[in-house]
Amino acid sequence: MSYQLFKVGKVWHYRFQISGARVQRSTRETVKYKADAVAEKAYNRTKLWARGDEPIPTLRELVVQWLDVYTPTVSAAHAKVVETFGRLHLFDLADVELSDLTTELVESARLKYLETHAPASANQWLNVLKLLCRWAIRRKMIPALPWSVKLLKVQKRPRATLPVPHATKWLAAIDEYDGDRGPVAIAVRLMLGIGLREVETSTARWEWMDWARRTYTPGITKGREADPVPVPDWLYAYLDAMRKPSGLIVCRADGSAYRSGFTRRAMLAANSACGVGHITAHRLRGTFATLLSEQGAPIHMVKQALRHKSINTTMAYLEVNMDLVARAQHRIAQSAGLNAIQNPESSGETKASNTPETQMGHDAQD
Repeated sequence: MSYQLFKVGKVWHYRFQISGARVQRSTRETVKYKADAVAEKAYNRTKLWARGDEPIPTLRELVVQWLDVYTPTVSAAHAKVVETFGRLHLFDLADVELSDLTTELVESARLKYLETHAPASANQWLNVLKLLCRWAIRRKMIPALPWSVKLLKVQKRPRATLPVPHATKWLAAIDEYDGDRGPVAIAVRLMLGIGLREVETSTARWEWMDWARRTYTPGITKGREADPVPVPDWLYAYLDAMRKPSGLIVCRADGSAYRSGFTRRAMLAANSACGVGHITAHRLRGTFATLLSEQGAPIHMVKQALRHKSINTTMAYLEVNMDLVARAQHRIAQSAGLNAIQNPESSGETKASNTPETQMGHDAQD
């Protein structure tokens, strides 16, 4: 045993020595097996965490510490996610010390979260918990994650991209909602034309436009990058008509910046008016990335245009172009002679029996 238990009166005490430092404390327990558990926990803390008498924070305290350190430097959206996690979604973990977090406790808390949230949201909840615990590891509060919980498997849903043939009509619907060259109309074009995030449109500035080189360099970004992005001709002409020497490109009448979500209502109205899918600010960025890829831009260049640190993140933005699959299906049908099968009702021939081969021919024509 690495520690010793001894009695002082009726109360058990423990003592041990690590790295030349001697620790001796009361367990405040009169029952030996309870005292043994207290002593073992104290020994493991001192050995593994090497924090002396400084208490290990609870999860609630850790959230407060993280916000104090990072709120001035991270994006407002990032800080809000952690703040909401600490305010609403700690459940029974709130007052548990980090060293006492277990797989069972985390799984139990996640089950409570799932009572009111979708599995994809529960995965984000778990990622926030991992973020906080890994920060605690870097701060030497704990040596490693004391729990192991896997992300839930989530069924992927089809994601909308703005169809190119509908782009002009969709932008016209945005203009009708917001007014010609209104702030939302400008922001939407910045997202579609150069792939800015919505928050980056609200901080976009005229002085970051290089009119000679026809590029725009975001000066405030999520990843602190400052890479120039080419401005397409249609967007260049649109912005040139309202060019200013400096200041916010997208702002309120009093010159102040917009908050997150300021483009949402206009986009929903345009989606409804044009009959397109659920286009959001994030999906406009996905549309920008997908169209670049479909037009032959290498994936590493798409990554740079989106200002991603990992190419895996960029890949998640791209939708699969099924045109190649459709052309391959057409060639297969030609080789099999399926394209030659005509609809009897349209050709005046005798109606064919409804065999699988006949049905495949109709499907190929459709």
